[in-house]
Amino acid sequence: MFSRREFLMAAVAASAIAGPSFAGRWSRAAAQQSLTEDGLLGMDPVGTVTLVHITDIHAQLKPLYFREPSINLGVGEVAGLPPHVTGADFLKLYNIQPGTPEAYALTSEDFVALAGTYGKMGGLDRVATIVKRIRAERGDGVLLLDGGDTWQGSYTAQQTLGEDMITVMNLLQPDAMTGHWEFTYGEERVKEAIESLPFAFLGSNIYDAEWDEPAFEAWKMFERGGVKIAVIGQAFPYTPIANPRWMMPGWSFGIREEDIAKHVTEARDEGAEVVVLLSHNGFDVDRKLASRVPGIDVILTGHTHDALPEPVIVGSTLVIASGSNGKFVSRIDLDVREGKVQGYGYRLIPVFSDVITPDAEMAALIDQVRAPYAAELAREIGTTQSLLYRRGNFNGTFDDLICQALLSERDAQIALSPGFRWGTSLLPGQAITVEDLHNACAMTYPAAYRNAMSGQMLKDILEDVADNLFNPDPYYQQGGDMVRVGGMGYTIDPSKAIGERISGMTLLATGEAIDPAKDYTVAGWASVNEGTEGPAIWDVVENHLKSNPVVELTENTSVRVIG
Repeated sequence: MFSRREFLMAAVAASAIAGPSFAGRWSRAAAQQSLTEDGLLGMDPVGTVTLVHITDIHAQLKPLYFREPSINLGVGEVAGLPPHVTGADFLKLYNIQPGTPEAYALTSEDFVALAGTYGKMGGLDRVATIVKRIRAERGDGVLLLDGGDTWQGSYTAQQTLGEDMITVMNLLQPDAMTGHWEFTYGEERVKEAIESLPFAFLGSNIYDAEWDEPAFEAWKMFERGGVKIAVIGQAFPYTPIANPRWMMPGWSFGIREEDIAKHVTEARDEGAEVVVLLSHNGFDVDRKLASRVPGIDVILTGHTHDALPEPVIVGSTLVIASGSNGKFVSRIDLDVREGKVQGYGYRLIPVFSDVITPDAEMAALIDQVRAPYAAELAREIGTTQSLLYRRGNFNGTFDDLICQALLSERDAQIALSPGFRWGTSLLPGQAITVEDLHNACAMTYPAAYRNAMSGQMLKDILEDVADNLFNPDPYYQQGGDMVRVGGMGYTIDPSKAIGERISGMTLLATGEAIDPAKDYTVAGWASVNEGTEGPAIWDVVENHLKSNPVVELTENTSVRVIG
């Protein structure tokens, strides 16, 4: 909960950003309590240039449920500012009425009930309908940009090494993309895939590790609507830290702020009237970067899966957050005159799958790439009586299930599940299918390890992850949420410094305090260490469900947040 002062400051800022033509749009639509395709997609055009942004699809081709976080803490200067506003506070900030379609799409408030009312969201066949309509309306002024985390996160992507997503995205015809989880398919596969793309893969911050030279095209100039637009690509800067370095040993990454500034200057010198940063930095990193690198008109941010109905303005830069999993498409109209942006219009389009007509060509292609796996995707392995979700700073019920499986199937005292932000949701009463399980764990390093760890090592792990999430300097934040823990409880104070955030570590089975000098049997998955041995995490969870086919979880109170 943020303070009244912070709320009023944010509300004033939001009003200034939106402007008189934008104010109340979401709340007016909500008050009408009617959803139509025209209502969702309609927008008064501005200027001649339109940027269309999608990001963090995580290989989700079909409509889905995805619960937004109920807690998303900010620290330091961004505490209480979007996107670190959730639930009822988010509704107040953006003047959205509870129980409306917008409340359902953008928050976790009454999620189960509203999911029953408004249904699933996303589906790339619906996204295709939106893109085609914008292209038809705006002619040659449209630039479609993909923020990455596109090729990974599903059973079919895992089986095809991302080829299913590449095939589908080629039909959607983006103009450029950047990446993150794409790199976890390994250097050779990524090189092969990128060489075959009919559009640009941009990574200004990726260098050849041996020669310290750019490994990818840094930026590209486009002409749309009679305007020269430079797009600079920014891949996730901490890929070899957050993911296995041994999968991409030939590349080095980083924020490389000075390189971005150099590319902005290059682009302007070559006549760019608009400069766009297509980024997978994460929202807070991009907010800081916008304050330090002049000359960027629009940052299309990704990685942290934030969805905001209005831009955040930093200086003269629009920072756009378009959500994840295909739930939203951003449309940004730019009025460019006398060589610079003079005005803009913005619409975050929620992709309500029961309202937006599927594009027939895209729907057929999606069914085609999924057909070889259809039977396995639909195979039921359990049922849930609890809402299963992942997204949230400290715990998620899907990871509670995974931790239970690790504890029982790997005969462990403590379980660790990484705080990935990808993973779809299941409603109470739904069957759990193979597809649902793999939506939460499909990746190229799935081994479920079983190791002895000292109490001190466990504390060090928690402290390290907490610093990645809560370091007050965004440039030291590596994205993701806290590692999920089974069999152990702890207290965290995000406001403290590294080494001081974690306390009160307790073994839940006995109630005893974790002894720093004692070893405990720990099971986990997704280790970045090469040669990790163990069964794939999806096999561990499926075996657990064979003995426990009905999932019914109690509220997880093992993490106490203070400060």
